[in-house]
Order: sequence, then C-alpha cells, then structure tokens
Amino acid sequence: MKTDAFPSARILLVDDNQLGSTARQSILQELGYGVETALSGEEAWEIFQKNPFDVVVRDYRMGGMNGVGLIRLIRASEAPTRIVMLSGFAHWMGMTEQSTGADEVVAKSSREVQELVRAVKRLANQPPARKPQKARAASSAQSKSSGAQSKKRPAS
Repeated sequence: MKTDAFPSARILLVDDNQLGSTARQSILQELGYGVETALSGEEAWEIFQKNPFDVVVRDYRMGGMNGVGLIRLIRASEAPTRIVMLSGFAHWMGMTEQSTGADEVVAKSSREVQELVRAVKRLANQPPARKPQKARAASSAQSKSSGAQSKKRPAS
C-alpha cells in the first residue's frame, strides 16, 4: 500500500547483499520513496556524483570501499545528503553517529525494518543539518559585513 503521507525523497541504497538490498528497496518504495541501488561503495559514489539524493542508506561492511569511506566522500562533497549506516556489528563495535560520520546508525537485527523506516522518515523530512561549507562561508562573510555597517554611526 503506497502512501502519499511522506514527501518523495530520493534514496540511494548501497549494499552488496542483493537479497537484503531488494527487500529494503521494496519496503522504502512501498512508502513512496524513490530508491536507486548500488552494489558497492565505488558504484554508489559514481551514482551519487551524477544525481542528488536526500538520503543514502549504506551497509558498513562490504568489499572495496567500506561504509565510512563512502561517508567521507559524501561529506567532503558538501552535499546536504543525510546518511544512514547499517551494520550487523553496530553495537558490538560501538558504532555511533560520531564515530562513523553518519546521521543515524541502524543495527541489522530483528528491529532493523522499523528502525530503518523511522530513520529514513526522520532524515528525509528534516532540512539539512548544516549548510555546505561554501554557503556557510558566504553567509558568515555577509553577516560580518552587514554587522560592521550597522555599527557605523552616520556622520553628524
């Protein structure tokens, strides 16, 4: 049952497990999200550079580029994309948002579907947590110059 209660966010789902990826894709599409998939971090990075995504859902452990490597590339691109890290080792390895750079860390468990859906809904409906660095610098320079102008008193 497809619902229009949520805005149609674009999601990039990255997992080398074809069955897991297909299941997650079906669930997210059923909720009305546009979902594109990649089977590796390298493939995901190529797709990401060509298309804007609101949320990237990324498995941590894969051959080649791991989840943290892809997160670093996405963050360095200054895109306002939100990121969900999936891992079967999340709790065991003590993975957190701070240690991975993700906005959410979801453990692969019996509660994965509920937690993934909750995380995607929350992140897809939030404005970006931070402006890209270039926009922050321009905004900062603008506020400094307008602040300096407002402090000047008109000549008498």
